[in-house]
Amino acid sequence: MRTKQLTYIIIVAVVVVVAIIITLVVTMGSSSKNAATSTSTTAPGAGSTTVVQDGSFNTSFSTMKNLASDVASGNGMIAVLLPDTVSSARYTQFDAPYLKKAFLAAGLSESQFTIQNAQGSLTTQYTQAQSAISKGAKVILLDALDSTTGAVIESYAKSHGVKVIDYDRLTLGGSRSYYVSFDNVKVGGLIGTGLLSCLSAWKVPTPKIYVMRGAPTDNNATLFAQGYNAVLTAAGYTPAKGNVVAENTGTWTPSVALTDFQGAYSTNPKINAVVTPNDENAAPIIAYLQSQGLKPKTIPFTGQDATLTGFQNIISGYQCGTVYKPIWIEAQAAAALAIYLRAGVTPPSGLVNGTTNDAAATVASSRVVPSVLLTPTWVTPATVESTVIKDGVITAAALCTATSPTVAGTSAPTYKADCAALGIK
Repeated sequence: MRTKQLTYIIIVAVVVVVAIIITLVVTMGSSSKNAATSTSTTAPGAGSTTVVQDGSFNTSFSTMKNLASDVASGNGMIAVLLPDTVSSARYTQFDAPYLKKAFLAAGLSESQFTIQNAQGSLTTQYTQAQSAISKGAKVILLDALDSTTGAVIESYAKSHGVKVIDYDRLTLGGSRSYYVSFDNVKVGGLIGTGLLSCLSAWKVPTPKIYVMRGAPTDNNATLFAQGYNAVLTAAGYTPAKGNVVAENTGTWTPSVALTDFQGAYSTNPKINAVVTPNDENAAPIIAYLQSQGLKPKTIPFTGQDATLTGFQNIISGYQCGTVYKPIWIEAQAAAALAIYLRAGVTPPSGLVNGTTNDAAATVASSRVVPSVLLTPTWVTPATVESTVIKDGVITAAALCTATSPTVAGTSAPTYKADCAALGIK
């Protein structure tokens, strides 16, 4: 019976997904319309009743120990459902290990939480949610593959008395209790201002900007685009003026991003600047252009997620910078929130510091979502050492001794000289 119910729900979800994708494609030309479905506002600091609050987390995860009494008084399991391993390396490299570290630091045993990845499968993510609930999960941290599937999962969880926290991505039309993420419009704004800085510093002549975006099924991608398009428009870069030459429909799959770029570049060979929404999408495009003889500080690229490859492209002069979202902070904030809910405790205002509006929610009570909104940082060659290396996200050894890709007509040296020039040790 359960199998039949699951099959029916999945069929309904797939039909709705198709309808939503069609709608998104039709409305893609207006990012402001899409972005209006989710806007974030930060509430004034009201003071916290506990030391576990935004701003108190550190790289040692020691703050999590303050939740020991909440761990002891709570019951049931916490389930973390991550989306994939293709759109970003962060889920396996950072989110999963940081969340595990946060739970263990707070005093949870490994039997009291589970961290799973759907590997890009909508069906798998739904099945993982069902399985976790059947095994006693009381709280789910959900990073949904798309809002349609996410909303179905959240409805199922609610019907079983399970609390859901949207992790990193807001599920549009969902019924979650809380949302934990970075200010995603600000993330996009940093990408936009980062590109403008590069255009000036690299002296790019008569910029022709190719604007890329993430998957249309990801609400974060819409918010990123809202941020960087606003910056570019304010600076006078628009398709109408001819200096924004193309905008693809969006993807988080690097190989598809490369194909999209190659198609646009063959049609518009004067493209000399690219807004790429993350490091993973930028990397294969940069490698492709390097194979064609691209020289450093010629065509600026942008990114986010602070990957090792991204930083190698940054210090060697192929990428302007990347948006660093300290996932160790996001993971601790999400873990703390989940532990509070598991214990039946209302999270303190010092942790839940804002709200996010979900205009797609059909139930009025779900439209204003209590949120933990964190601040991103733009990292350039000059600030690599004082940010991601200092925080232990990457090491100087890994960054500086790796072999760089072969550029046409050259050998393949390490990044040692680039690090030395920047004083990275």
